[in-house]
Amino acid sequence: MQTYKNKHGLSLIEILIAVSIVAVLATITIGIVSHMDNQSNERALTSTFTLLDGALGGYYEYWKSFPDPNMSPYPTSSAALYGQLRSTPGLNDYLEGINDKLIKNNPVAKNNNTVIPEIYDPWGTVLNYKYIQSYTFPKIISAGPDKLFGTSDDIENR
Repeated sequence: MQTYKNKHGLSLIEILIAVSIVAVLATITIGIVSHMDNQSNERALTSTFTLLDGALGGYYEYWKSFPDPNMSPYPTSSAALYGQLRSTPGLNDYLEGINDKLIKNNPVAKNNNTVIPEIYDPWGTVLNYKYIQSYTFPKIISAGPDKLFGTSDDIENR
């Protein structure tokens, strides 16, 4: 029987074990990174809600009412909110604090050939603004990570 003193290379079993370990580590890493990304987006949304709540308070102090999401020149509630807040004196500091990536010009949202910006959440969905007279404060709603309104992961400012 011949024996080899200097064995070179890896067996198939050793290679499969190494690949399995790398696959498990990659899966764990991807899960952790995804969770951290969602937490980061939720913090960015909380910051945006805080700024919008401050702007809504300033709007109320100036006009003695909250912005009406049904304003006819604005095609969406987010555009109505942004447009009405932007047109109120003293609120631009709040709006400029919002991350520029979350304020986008929607080509569909046009008013007399002027593009009206809308406010998006960090997942790329337009925020929904609701105000009913019986509310004590308006609601701003994000569809959350699944990008669908009315599901369990929706996030509200209140």
